Amino acid sequence: MVGVQQACGRFCQPVRAVPCAHARSHLGRRRHGRDDAARGGWSDSRAASIGSVTHVTDVCRWDVPGRVNLIGEHLDYNGGPVLPLAIDRSVTVKARARDDGAVNVWSDLPDASKVSFATTVQPGDVDGWATYVAGTIWSLAERDLTIPGADLVIESRLPSGAGLSSSAATTCGVASALDELFGLGLDTAEVALVAQRAEAGFVGAPVGLMDQLAVLHGTAGHAVLIDTAVTPHTTRPVALGWEADGLVLAVIATGAHHALADGEYAARREECERAAAELGLEWLAQAGLDATVMLADETLKARTRHVLTETARVRSAVTAVGRRAWPQLGTILTASHASLRDDFEVSCPELDVAVEAALEAGALGARMTGGGFGGSAIALVEPDKVQALRERVESRYALHQWSRPEVFVVHAADGAHRVPAPGARLDG
Repeated sequence: MVGVQQACGRFCQPVRAVPCAHARSHLGRRRHGRDDAARGGWSDSRAASIGSVTHVTDVCRWDVPGRVNLIGEHLDYNGGPVLPLAIDRSVTVKARARDDGAVNVWSDLPDASKVSFATTVQPGDVDGWATYVAGTIWSLAERDLTIPGADLVIESRLPSGAGLSSSAATTCGVASALDELFGLGLDTAEVALVAQRAEAGFVGAPVGLMDQLAVLHGTAGHAVLIDTAVTPHTTRPVALGWEADGLVLAVIATGAHHALADGEYAARREECERAAAELGLEWLAQAGLDATVMLADETLKARTRHVLTETARVRSAVTAVGRRAWPQLGTILTASHASLRDDFEVSCPELDVAVEAALEAGALGARMTGGGFGGSAIALVEPDKVQALRERVESRYALHQWSRPEVFVVHAADGAHRVPAPGARLDG
């Protein structure tokens, strides 16, 4: 927290800020159906004064939730449907403009010291936690939206390394805050693309668009059904009624991260692309039931089998949710984990034990969530069984001499949103 406290002191000082010509040309454009003044941005007179260079201490603040993928793992880059939900744990981005070509970033992450770089930052210039911020600046510049400079504070209420999309929350939050700050005129789809490009092109993670769309389009009490086979991807809210029926969704953050995962995500994507090419398909999720018979390679058969069965599970899950058939949904979740463990081979002992322990404690269903090789599992469970679930998982982990996992309940939350704070400063 020291870095953030130091930042707060600095952010009380006035800075001269002037948006670039491209940004000024977009002032007054609308996003999310609201103009700049309505969402707390500059009024026309404010924009004019900033355009002629003035002192600015105002800070814009965006809260962006993490996400849990209910089901549909590794389908977003295979043209399949996915069903994530934004959760009530988030990343907050506070931003203030400057005009000297510099970007300063602070974070409350453990051992995260201040990082500074130029707005002309390129891949390889920044490493560690700040790559996601630098990548967003770079991604904007790739779209001819070079900003004049900024001070940013990143505060996270998401467990580190839990696979709950803190990276998407950060990149979407930075893009949204800078859009507001400089009037870039980005709509929601463009924010998602900027954030995805930051991870794929700068950080080096070839991610799909699921995480970005989930944290931007989330709605309280709903999951987001995303069709990744069409461009642009379509989104539809799906009401979740399990809490009204006496159930909750628990997250088991294993705390595990295996080094082999660093290249395994890209490897799985490449395997799926090879399988689709051999089958003559644009997307592997378009394959027919005979696809595995047509493939000779056993690894590609297994990857294809997961994609086909997971696609069917997403559709069945949507039906089960609509019918409030919670035992059926639980069975679907558990089957998804088995497929990810056996056919896609992206689970790990910590995740497998977490799922087994959750089921032993009475969960209706459980599965790993996220890319795999660590991160988190989820379980659909009655509220009065959460403590038993926690104790069972902790006990099993202790037997293996693993670090104690974190177990907590999440609720479907609203997506990225500006936090109104008239006259706020970065110490406010």
